[in-house]
Amino acid sequence: MCKVIAVANHKGGVAKTTSTVNIGIGLARMGQKVLLVDSDAQASLTSSLGFRDPDSLKYSIATVFDRAIHGKEYDPEEGILHHEEGIDLVPSSIDLSVCEADIFKAYRCEYILKGYLSSLKKKYDWILIDCPPSLSKLTVNDLVAADSVIIPAQTGYLSTKGLGQIIDTIRAIIRCRVNFRLKVEGILLTMVDSRTNYCKEIIQKINEEYGDQAPIFNSSIPMSVKVAEASKLGMSVYRRDPKGKATMAYEALVQEIMVNNRIGGEA
Repeated sequence: MCKVIAVANHKGGVAKTTSTVNIGIGLARMGQKVLLVDSDAQASLTSSLGFRDPDSLKYSIATVFDRAIHGKEYDPEEGILHHEEGIDLVPSSIDLSVCEADIFKAYRCEYILKGYLSSLKKKYDWILIDCPPSLSKLTVNDLVAADSVIIPAQTGYLSTKGLGQIIDTIRAIIRCRVNFRLKVEGILLTMVDSRTNYCKEIIQKINEEYGDQAPIFNSSIPMSVKVAEASKLGMSVYRRDPKGKATMAYEALVQEIMVNNRIGGEA
């Protein structure tokens, strides 16, 4: 059965896109069939996978929204890109920002992405959605389509405030019953520099304030220049820095996600 996970945080700069890439490719390295979906008009996920001019692509997730808004038929597999590290990608482009303004015109507009992904689930074990860093109709579509949410959180003060906002949004989605089965897969601590007292204080604060509201992954991602370099080169950290600390951390995280979902081990 295919599991759909949204990777979301209303705050930008928390390694959301980087984590989507490395969790997705990490799952593919474990023999899983994985589709990544770029749901952000900035197309950072698309660029991070080496597709450097996303606005020139003939087909993107904007095409799906545009055709759904205007009641047109479309082939759900049209335009899906393949990355050499074993995952597929539904790319994004700036056109998505135009579609977002018109989404409300569509019937049951919050279910557009859910309907699209339902037609692709039979091909994949996992679908990961890289959400925009904002609360918008696109984000609502992402959360309605998802089974669960991974919330990356940088170990900084402003990031802790963003945690509260995304958890409140998830609760609202459940309360309004547009997706009452939505769960938090886990809070993922990123850019961790455990040498500093400040970082340790933020981690303690996150555990104290949010530990009873959402699971917190045992695995955390350390600060690493290699991670940023990998994104710039259009590859995963596994290929850029196979034995690095961040690589080991993402491998541990992928194992944790699989065990939590009873794949490759008992939860």
